[in-house]
Order: sequence, then C-alpha cells, then structure tokens
Amino acid sequence: MLKWALIFLVVGVLLGAMGFGGIGGAFVGIAKILFFVAIAIFLIFLVLALMAGRKVV
Repeated sequence: MLKWALIFLVVGVLLGAMGFGGIGGAFVGIAKILFFVAIAIFLIFLVLALMAGRKVV
C-alpha cells in the first residue's frame, strides 16, 4: 500500500509541476489517505502481534 501511496505522490507532484494543479492535488490527497491507512494497518498488526506473543508465553 505504501508503494501505491508513493506512486500517487510522484504522479501528483509531476502533474502539479506541469500545471495541472487540480488533478495533481487530488492525486496527492489520495496518496495521503493511502499513507495513513497503511500506517493504521501497521499499528493494528503490531498491537495484535504483541498481544498474541504474550498469550502464547
């Protein structure tokens, strides 16, 4: 998911540099959403892994 966020960010920056600010901003907005979703999923899995590790021991 971080790969897609990076792709959207790069495309958004390139579009913004070429003068397509509206669509470039939309791409950057999508990149932000994907980034925060990826971080949230990472944190959820981290907490689940820590909890599962304690229950097994």
